[in-house]
Amino acid sequence: MNFVHFFLYIVVRIFMLCPFCREKDTSVVDSRPTEDGTAIRRRRLCGCERKERFTTFERVQFQELTVIKGNGKREPFDRDKISKSIRIATRKRPIDSETIEKFISKIVRNLEGLGESEIPTPTIGKFIMEGLSSLDKVAYVRFASVYKNFKEAKDFEEFVGNIDEAKS
Repeated sequence: MNFVHFFLYIVVRIFMLCPFCREKDTSVVDSRPTEDGTAIRRRRLCGCERKERFTTFERVQFQELTVIKGNGKREPFDRDKISKSIRIATRKRPIDSETIEKFISKIVRNLEGLGESEIPTPTIGKFIMEGLSSLDKVAYVRFASVYKNFKEAKDFEEFVGNIDEAKS
């Protein structure tokens, strides 16, 4: 076991709590890379008498990203926020979770690839919109309705009309 693996082992052993009972004693049952190779998927087993199982993911983070909100406020980048909004947009669509996870990873890599430590929210929205437009048109419109803050039905009509015009 080299130093990096040992360090990760110590960090995980100290900080990995069972999400069901908050038990500190959890063990790794299975580890494997994700299909796109950007993370390690670990199946874990809780040490309590319930023996609950759960999955964790370890990802490489190239640099700390800060999001600049519309009001100028800064906050740490949170991958889970992007994941949640994309999963809401793609809910009940014929897109498997692996494809969605790859899509999210691609967006995060693109953001990290900008070389900037501070990223304005419109940039994040632009990457998501561009990706969803080729992934699934319904998810694209769903995301756009929140991102662009549609107020009335005519906002939807206008947006969808622009999609149809872009196809022509």
